[in-house]
Amino acid sequence: MSARAKNQEFSQLSTDGPKNEEFGAQTYARAKEIIARYPEGRERSALLPLLHLVQNEEGYVSPAGVAFCAEQLGITKAQVGAVATFYTMYKRRPAGEYIVSVCTNTMCDVLGGQAIFDALSDHLGVGHNETTRDGKITLEHAECLAACDYGPVVTVNYDFVDGLDPESAVEVVEKLCDGRPVQPTRGARLCSLQETALQLAGFADDRDGAVGEGPAGEPTLRGVKLAEQHGISPAGFDITTPIPSASGGNK
Repeated sequence: MSARAKNQEFSQLSTDGPKNEEFGAQTYARAKEIIARYPEGRERSALLPLLHLVQNEEGYVSPAGVAFCAEQLGITKAQVGAVATFYTMYKRRPAGEYIVSVCTNTMCDVLGGQAIFDALSDHLGVGHNETTRDGKITLEHAECLAACDYGPVVTVNYDFVDGLDPESAVEVVEKLCDGRPVQPTRGARLCSLQETALQLAGFADDRDGAVGEGPAGEPTLRGVKLAEQHGISPAGFDITTPIPSASGGNK
């Protein structure tokens, strides 16, 4: 996005929409709880979870949500808007119930990421950052999803769905559109975007199946296993040796 376009978006977030729209009492209570997590004088650090909180309320960060965050922290709407438009996880217009992100960076592209994105785009009839008519799915290119050992990498509401190709990726979105369950490869059961936003705001999800457990996946452990198999370790490495801290003590 160009600097001019970004500034226009800041302005829109800061000035458009209802100015006196009230959020529910629960949202105000949660906002106070979030702010209380931070030391006195550092309350502004609560902005990121507050943005997730308003996204949980409305499904995106609306102009009213920007105003709410500014009100809670005593800062300007322009300052809130600058943060809300910097991070791609904050949606600036209504998004789908599920965000389907496909990494199309170089390695994932070589492994089939772009082919998956193209198949999903054709099947859903939407392009990057567009939402299906039924409001179920927003499709997006992703720069990197930080799981290169599982490429091509696809996430649904930021949970990983591994081992996909164009055909199986289409099957996943068909299930989402039909309301059928999709289990992430690593992690808990899928939540809606708004439910995910509440967790990212720092509130536990106590529903059955909301917390995932289990070991790291095989690709993640491959390097460690190869090192063990071949007896490879850094010269002089001793796992029992304390790591010195910057203050001179040991950790």
